[in-house]
Amino acid sequence: MFDQSEIQRWRVQAQARGIDLSRLPRHIAIIMDGNGRWAQARGLPRLIGHVNGHRTVRRMVYGCAELGIETLSLYTFSTENWRRPVHEVHGLMEMLARSAREELPVMARNGVRIVFSGRLHELSPELQAILQRAQQLTAHNRRITLHLAINYGGRAEIVDAVRALARKVQQGELQPEAIDEATIQAHLYQPDLPDPDLLIRTAGEQRVSNFLLWQTAYTELYITPVLWPDFEMEHLLDAIADYQ
Repeated sequence: MFDQSEIQRWRVQAQARGIDLSRLPRHIAIIMDGNGRWAQARGLPRLIGHVNGHRTVRRMVYGCAELGIETLSLYTFSTENWRRPVHEVHGLMEMLARSAREELPVMARNGVRIVFSGRLHELSPELQAILQRAQQLTAHNRRITLHLAINYGGRAEIVDAVRALARKVQQGELQPEAIDEATIQAHLYQPDLPDPDLLIRTAGEQRVSNFLLWQTAYTELYITPVLWPDFEMEHLLDAIADYQ
């Protein structure tokens, strides 16, 4: 975690930006883009960019917790990411498993609740077991919810919800006329999470890239050219100031 002097510095910076700490977004979602470009600009393998991006994840989780953000959603691995080179995908999966094991005790002690979205059943049995354990060990934490989208696609989530509803109709448990927005919401991967108030995308691309399509219908967007490994708390405060 951060020391009190650093936390106080953030609060001073927030006030200097005109941020009202009593009106923070409840839920911030982030598309963490630019890891590969960060590495390539330095003549390094793309995986080194992902390693440095993981350090930014740690800063954002604890930084948001200190500010009082209730939920942080991170686009960790999309369904489209399987198209990347095999060695990069393998490295990302290994890094996910290692990070989950190493970070879990610290997050559990510091009040972080971890939940996941995506077609998790398509991941390796080992990684599935690690993610399940992370959810179980942090289920009662309430300081901040860390929502990680892994093997996730917004369209896939809606398709999976529609399939679940279709099965209920087929089995006579549900009438088609009874299906409304609330019914669909209830069949999403994490139906109890509030919709994001603010969606941040790093590295300058101006698209949502199939992330939380249903949930971000009315979400404020903030695009920054800063690459994800270079994203600091100061940049997060800029996004919050823009949101307010």
